[in-house]
Amino acid sequence: MDSKVIRRQKLKWRIRSKISGTAERPRLSVFRSNTNIYVQLIDDVNGVTLAAANSRNKNFATTGNKTEKSKAIGLALAEIAKSKGIQNVVFDRGGYLYHGRVKAVADGAREGGLNF
Repeated sequence: MDSKVIRRQKLKWRIRSKISGTAERPRLSVFRSNTNIYVQLIDDVNGVTLAAANSRNKNFATTGNKTEKSKAIGLALAEIAKSKGIQNVVFDRGGYLYHGRVKAVADGAREGGLNF
């Protein structure tokens, strides 16, 4: 494996050892690929994904750069969460720096009404 991948995996494990999602306050998990971004609301107690959104889905397709799409995905996930009665979440940056697209997802989710 690439040393960058190993470093991110170690960071991810360290973060996950400290945070956990419940049904009342799920974990907002972010995965960032080179071209797309994927977000999920996860209940770790029951091992269930409560809601998910990604930039590959045609329903959430927006024009603009990757950062603008990430913000739109955060807003979309917040709308899905609010429709399911979820307001409070725990943010899991997934080993990525809280910068750029990861920050844009968080900003979009906050604008959509999620608290973290």
